[in-house]
Amino acid sequence: MSERDIQDRDPKQPLRYPEVVAEEGLDDWRFFLMKLHARFKTGSFAKGLELVTRIAQAAEEADHHPDVALTYPQVDVDLQSHDVHGVTSRDLALARRISEIAAELGVEAAPREVSTLELALDVPDAGEVQPFWAAVLGYDAGPGDVVDPGGRNNALWFQPAPDATGEVQQRFHLDIVVPREVAEERVAAAVAAGGTLVSTDDVPAFWVLADAHGNKVCVCTADGREPATE
Repeated sequence: MSERDIQDRDPKQPLRYPEVVAEEGLDDWRFFLMKLHARFKTGSFAKGLELVTRIAQAAEEADHHPDVALTYPQVDVDLQSHDVHGVTSRDLALARRISEIAAELGVEAAPREVSTLELALDVPDAGEVQPFWAAVLGYDAGPGDVVDPGGRNNALWFQPAPDATGEVQQRFHLDIVVPREVAEERVAAAVAAGGTLVSTDDVPAFWVLADAHGNKVCVCTADGREPATE
């Protein structure tokens, strides 16, 4: 695709997967879950900070801002046009610029390392349990899911499963760990949203709750869980 064709694109038009993967100059990036994802192996905190600073400058110039996570060995970058909840030509342009910056700094990308863990709950009726999960996790309700408003933790989405009825034979559950002063408020909000308080036997270490379908979750704190220190 020519540079003119890219410029002529509607910057608010979400792009489909085949359109994105057909683009040139995106070898560092992978497209899934309506975002572009990249990991750059900086090898040190100082080099990572240098890369993040340059990314921030480019983002300000473009007036388009990625989500960036800096750790000692690497920098992770996610790009999405939040106003349309998808990838647009704005993201493609910034992705290419970020790759250019990384190359200038001698930083290599590791596209095979990027991933996102999704949590899915099979439910016969999402509407019956979504308010509970939004309350107990402290999330915002979205179309068919609940999402961390701070973007730090995994989203939870609801898989339609009309036959998922009867007693729940649950083999794993979620633990949401919060500050001690938040725990009882979170428990109360979850109960008010249709949940059931299953057990307080281990309070203040954790409270066990269940949604309207019997799916369990623990609201946890460090109080009573961490080993005592002198």
